[in-house]
Amino acid sequence: MNVHAETAFVTGGSVGIGRLISLELANHGVTVVVADLDADARKGTVDEIEANGGTAVETHLDLTEPASIDAAIESAEDAVGTIDILVNNAGIAGPTAPLEETSLEEWDTTLSINLRGAFLCTRAVIGEMKAQGYGRVINISSSSGKRAVPMRSPYASSKAGLLGLTRTTAAEAGPHGVTANAICPGPVDGPRIQNVIDERAENSEQSRAEIVEEKEGEALTRSFVDPEDIAATVAYLCSDATENITGQALNVSGGKIIH
Repeated sequence: MNVHAETAFVTGGSVGIGRLISLELANHGVTVVVADLDADARKGTVDEIEANGGTAVETHLDLTEPASIDAAIESAEDAVGTIDILVNNAGIAGPTAPLEETSLEEWDTTLSINLRGAFLCTRAVIGEMKAQGYGRVINISSSSGKRAVPMRSPYASSKAGLLGLTRTTAAEAGPHGVTANAICPGPVDGPRIQNVIDERAENSEQSRAEIVEEKEGEALTRSFVDPEDIAATVAYLCSDATENITGQALNVSGGKIIH
């Protein structure tokens, strides 16, 4: 894949899927801005990229604070120039509880980080992308944004909202050479899904083993998604091969979602 973009800003770019996305884009010659709350993790990811021969810088980012988002984008642009690729990856799982037991604070926090944060980051860079006639916006949504997910109302709502943001961004920016797409992973193997399983087991009559079997069985492949597959899909959507792919919600779910 040929990725001719020069710079990328990856939110939550130092851990989990975000770290793999940062490493993957750097492997394609992109200068990556690793944006995250965790200073030690940011530095570790930058060091790993540089050890592999890539180029990266890091910046503090708190998606609950609009001023932090503006400062992070400004810092990134001062360091690397105009942002060519924005990956809105950072997010939280939110509560696993029935709707009536979900607090307003839990709802607001989940929507603030998962959806409002992506909106603010996109708003901060889209003007320059349109002005230069090139850009890639990639939102990490979820299969939960396309289906009913009991006990996960804030998370599912935030991920469905990301799909609306993706399509609107694509429509507004398309005439200017900018594409916007979402990736909808199924359950990705890692700590987050394990925590969700633990919480569901605590709040339901199902055992942990039953929940794992159920979740794996939802995919046609009968397995969780490999996080490296998400990173590879991000790189694909940033490549020259996808200039006419925009406004899409691409499933990487092992067949859990097929629409």
